[in-house]
Amino acid sequence: MEYSRLGRTDILVSRVCLGTMTFGEQNTEAEAHRQLDMAVAAGVTFIDTAEMYSFPARAETFGRSETIIGNWLKARAMRDKVIVATKITGPAPRFPYIRGGDLRFDRAHIEAAVDGSLERLQTDYVDLYQLHWPERNTNTFGRLGYEHEDDDAFTPLEEVLGVLADLVRAGKVRCIGVSNETPWGVMKFLALAEANGLPRMVSVQNPYNLLNRVFDVGLAEAAIREDCGLLAYSPLAFGVLSGKYLDGAKPAGARLTLFPRFARYEKANGVAATEAYVALARRHGLDPAQMALAYVHARRFLTSVIIGATTPAQLESDLASVEVRLAPDVVDGIEAIHRENPNPAP
Repeated sequence: MEYSRLGRTDILVSRVCLGTMTFGEQNTEAEAHRQLDMAVAAGVTFIDTAEMYSFPARAETFGRSETIIGNWLKARAMRDKVIVATKITGPAPRFPYIRGGDLRFDRAHIEAAVDGSLERLQTDYVDLYQLHWPERNTNTFGRLGYEHEDDDAFTPLEEVLGVLADLVRAGKVRCIGVSNETPWGVMKFLALAEANGLPRMVSVQNPYNLLNRVFDVGLAEAAIREDCGLLAYSPLAFGVLSGKYLDGAKPAGARLTLFPRFARYEKANGVAATEAYVALARRHGLDPAQMALAYVHARRFLTSVIIGATTPAQLESDLASVEVRLAPDVVDGIEAIHRENPNPAP
């Protein structure tokens, strides 16, 4: 396993992070604990969750991922051996069961969210606390075009940073990050931190995979120059890049079989690109999923790749991808496919 520095802190995290949104939905607590044990045995020191997980989010499973992780941390006495990241839920009309539904990044909501996460995780502190998505209107979750709203009311970013700074001073949070954020948002947070002596954002948790390289366009430069690296989620595009859904296949128990409404990566152009990437991998004797993960691992702006699995076999394969080095002709093939069909499923 390799390790990266988290922003400009002295915190080192494994280049593979275990994503846990399946815990409590697709995976039982016993299965989740087995995944955590396997990951730690492979050198993983970084675990990512969120208050709204399990996924898909619903009232019955709210906070269940954090609870499962908290039980594991206590049972294995692992709290001082791993870096735990979680997130506060942002505004969305589908979460009336979270803090009354009027979700904001003001002091009351942030403090309540942190305290709830700490209780479920059975810990006194979170290593990395992230804003799950912006409170303001942005073009995220597959929407490329930004549509400005003049009356878009959101908590001033300097106020948000001030509350987070208080949590850092109180010892409840070690460092802070953003997720599903835009170049403007990242740079604005960093500028406010610099001007006011407040904590810097240390990471950006955004989607990044062979079907969605939008991060390359505006955020890559900011990540490199500002030491605010990418925590790449959905590196296999909901498992699509493994090739298991090609030709209309619906494997039993797979995410898109269980939850077909999440078809972000199954648009016609996305399927065509996936077919090309899978064929490229097989021509070179590579596992398609490992090739896709290896490409993400090699990006200069990367801090860690967030992998998620529902079976031990999937997890073992994903963990092994950190050892895969792509030959120049494989990378050239990937770039040729990307030029022909760029970002088909953002």
